Amino acid sequence: VQLQACGGGLVQAGGSLRLSCAVSGFTFGSYVMGWFRQAPGKEREHVAAISWNGGTTYSTDSVKGRFTISRDNAKNTVYLQMNSLKPEDTAVYYCAATRVPGTDARQYYYWGQGTLVTVSS
Repeated sequence: VQLQACGGGLVQAGGSLRLSCAVSGFTFGSYVMGWFRQAPGKEREHVAAISWNGGTTYSTDSVKGRFTISRDNAKNTVYLQMNSLKPEDTAVYYCAATRVPGTDARQYYYWGQGTLVTVSS
């Protein structure tokens, strides 16, 4: 099982980034996919999730209207489009997979290695 996240980097406040997470080793289309983030000294936080067919999405209040999660089951890839980035969005972002929808990291079976997003003020 591999979840390869990429797309992080350094961006100025107000800018945009698009994270991608390419998956292999399990039936991608059968899993709910999520994005989490962890800032230095803080606990891992659930950011967004998307149902197996993309029909239902969830995002935490702090990113609503700015971040959009999507998926392409033909490419076994999940995306996180991040707009209007703020310095408080600085964190390592992780993609993860679960069969049980939720915001608790313990519900997620498979995890990517993380990609660093740094937003400068």
